[in-house]
Amino acid sequence: MYTTVSRSEPTTKPARVSWLAYHKPNSSAYMRLFCFPYGGGNAITFRNWQQSLPSAIEVCPVQLPGRGGRTMEPSYTSLNEMVRGVANGLLPYFDKPFAFFGHSMGSILGFELSRYLRRHYSLQPRHLFVSGRRAPQIPDNDPPTYNLPDAEFKEELRRLNGTPPQVLEHPELMQLMMPLLRSDFAVCQTYKYTTEPPLDCRITAFGGLEDKAEFEHLEGWREQTTAHFSLLMYPGDHFFLHKVEPQILEVVDLQLRKQL
Repeated sequence: MYTTVSRSEPTTKPARVSWLAYHKPNSSAYMRLFCFPYGGGNAITFRNWQQSLPSAIEVCPVQLPGRGGRTMEPSYTSLNEMVRGVANGLLPYFDKPFAFFGHSMGSILGFELSRYLRRHYSLQPRHLFVSGRRAPQIPDNDPPTYNLPDAEFKEELRRLNGTPPQVLEHPELMQLMMPLLRSDFAVCQTYKYTTEPPLDCRITAFGGLEDKAEFEHLEGWREQTTAHFSLLMYPGDHFFLHKVEPQILEVVDLQLRKQL
């Protein structure tokens, strides 16, 4: 499954502002776990994950443009653009076995990045963990919200329950956050799935019992792999990840230990 990276496309070395944040390089690790945030989120979500996983796994929280130490960089507005940028930025780190974890936007990013690496470099992750996101082949028929007027967009954020109330009620913070949130929503809401053969890696899906990504929509991820698939549901809404992080890390640990 793993081959030497073929430079079939022009690539760039990682910028001095790293694609990875809260990252502790470990040359003795056998596998790298790249973690992708949800819309409006950043690498800080995964900053403590290394403490809960074995040293054989090197946790790599991915910091996308427009957030954290990269706030001055323009954020992506399309998934294809995001996938190409992430692939170029992270390519030097795929020199040992790796896995992907993503929540919501991060799930579809991890999935499409896996397919991009397969097409262009004959690379695939050992394991793809997807959380809080319906299977990509199942269309989302809800109308887009990324282009709503500010007041309506803020109400949508309130409904999703992922933005702290103190941020929603802070005009200066919202002025800073709104462009990033709109960009990330555009990435998700303009995404168009195209059919390709299933991946060869294992897929584990996580869902929240009160989230709009329902069981049958998550079960659809089974079609995207020729390998083992599992689905686990937890109490909580779209951001159940924060409430059940220890349980999710136990599953990630168990699944990756099988492949060490």
